[in-house]
Amino acid sequence: MSKTDSDRTASYKVFVLDDEEITVKRLVKGLGSSSELQVKGFILASDALSAIKESPPDIFISDIKLKDANGLDLLDRIKVIAPETVIILITGYASIDQAVKATKKGAFYYLAKPFSLSELRQTISEAIDFIKSRKQRDLIMERLGRDGRLGNIIGSTPEMLQIFKTIKQIAPLDCNVLIKGETGTGKELVARALHSHSQRKKGPFVSFNCGAFTEELIANELFGHEKGAFTGANSTKVGLLETASGGTVFLDEIGEMPLSMQVKLLRVLQENTIFRVGGTKPVRIDCRFIAATNRNLDKMVKEGAFRQDLFYRLKVVTINMPPLRQRRQDIPTLVAHFAQKAANKFGKAVPKVEQDFLDTLMDYPFPGNCRELEHMVERAVALSRRNTLTAEDLPPDLWLIQEPEMENKGTTSLKKLELDYIMDVYKKTGFNQSETARILGISRTTLWRKLRQFNISPKKQA
Repeated sequence: MSKTDSDRTASYKVFVLDDEEITVKRLVKGLGSSSELQVKGFILASDALSAIKESPPDIFISDIKLKDANGLDLLDRIKVIAPETVIILITGYASIDQAVKATKKGAFYYLAKPFSLSELRQTISEAIDFIKSRKQRDLIMERLGRDGRLGNIIGSTPEMLQIFKTIKQIAPLDCNVLIKGETGTGKELVARALHSHSQRKKGPFVSFNCGAFTEELIANELFGHEKGAFTGANSTKVGLLETASGGTVFLDEIGEMPLSMQVKLLRVLQENTIFRVGGTKPVRIDCRFIAATNRNLDKMVKEGAFRQDLFYRLKVVTINMPPLRQRRQDIPTLVAHFAQKAANKFGKAVPKVEQDFLDTLMDYPFPGNCRELEHMVERAVALSRRNTLTAEDLPPDLWLIQEPEMENKGTTSLKKLELDYIMDVYKKTGFNQSETARILGISRTTLWRKLRQFNISPKKQA
């Protein structure tokens, strides 16, 4: 084995693999000058793999063309034995296809030869930032796991903690559950938590949206059909209820189900049997039913739009999900969770969330609840060119001017003139705070303070 070692003790361990020994020595020497790095060099993939198995590095830098292996194939092997290692690939035969392939396989970066030592150092610096952000993400997830989280449901308000308690109490009981709440409050997450904490957790979890299909399609999807039941039914189809036997069925938007289908579903709940479309033989099933709705089923029952007997069958236990505007204390924790989730999705470092970003969201009513918040954060992470999220990363239409009423409407005050001027510039820049502050000749912090002073609250424009 031929390798060059750096004897320095450092925070981050780096392995360098290249079939040219002179290149390895140059990189080890150049990178080893940093007190932050402990660098080892290899010219054989087999030697590098042995070292990785013994003690995985934080960062692995490898040429694609090697003496005893292919760099892309080696990447796959390293991902198995050292999944946390950040991999940087280098090559003198760069191509777009190869870069795309390397990225899809999990390479952090693809560096084409010739490159300068400063370029590699910059890439390693970005890799270290990624490692740090990943550790930060893990700490966040660990904290959420200890308190304020059940499955993928996040919340620490008294209402949410009571919901967590209810889920843990009723999950093992195998009773039917009705989950009520506005769109985007996390009703399916509650259903999945009930399933995962139940005795059916090893069985399937099947979700079905009752409002997305016609009556005929609902029957076909839930019950399946026999061969020849209708034109095009060339074979027997097993329905979702049969598929879910032994597990849990989640019926979303149950209030949208047609009355005739409600009768059929009631029969299923009473007898635990179904008839496939076109079939005459009953098929026994074993499912737990969890239903959800954003409609007022009590009112629908009184109006005759929803069967009372089915309503009582479904709501053995009812869980009411509060809208996000009623649990604003959870917004910062949810933002942190959604930011790390989006960063992981896009392969970015987990961003730091600035206070003005949170302040803007804390004043917003969130008609779309947690789902809308997740989309806002995901958009901000995707479009931000920095490793921080500020108020200007939020959609411009989040702002609605609420001008203070003037005591003397016949006279324009200096404060009103200042507001008009700032808002004229602000709108012309497309609500870009940095550009607005530059034109006005003030800092962005001062601009933010002015906006708050003038009672500009972040609300959706009509």
